[in-house]
Amino acid sequence: MTILQAATEASARRGPGRPRDEELDAQIIGAALGLIDDSVPVTVSRLVVRSGVSRAAIYRRWPSMTALIAAALDVGRSVPPDIDLSGDLRDAVLSSFLGGQSVTDSGYTEERFRQRIRLAMADRELQKAYWRSHVSRRRVSLEKALQAGIDRGTLRSDLDPASCFDLMAGVVYYQIVVRGDEITDPEVQARCRQALEIAWRGMEAR
Repeated sequence: MTILQAATEASARRGPGRPRDEELDAQIIGAALGLIDDSVPVTVSRLVVRSGVSRAAIYRRWPSMTALIAAALDVGRSVPPDIDLSGDLRDAVLSSFLGGQSVTDSGYTEERFRQRIRLAMADRELQKAYWRSHVSRRRVSLEKALQAGIDRGTLRSDLDPASCFDLMAGVVYYQIVVRGDEITDPEVQARCRQALEIAWRGMEAR
């Protein structure tokens, strides 16, 4: 997701009302992202200086700094397309966790990912806002694939796709957030695949 796309989506989520200047929104989001990447707290005063946009214009466009920061944090991320279910479901799902949804996809750097974790953990309101507006949408394709596995009888009928996603995503997040590893490291990839395969075997219908 580019800065302009983030601004467009943010404008759409604000709903009907006064038309918005998406380029101005993008200018504000870009300034916020610059502050985040520089490890500088995002405040209205700093946004005015960095973006060149007036304080009044910022307040008109964003209901809160939380909403603005959530939009800025998502720049560089994208919503994954639906998973191809025509082939081996297990391989498609595991490959998505190990590659298709890498935090470094689409130019989203690992440093920005770590900044997102740091900011979200320090502010529960931001964490919830970012979950509602962005993160929850990126789960949809994998949850649909897991539901397809349940419907086909490949996976156990008593499973909840959302819980299964949490279990498998936790494998990857643990490497990055707790161990401090890089998900692209071959050794880390091998460790994650083994853990994901254990989880998959536990989910399989018998």
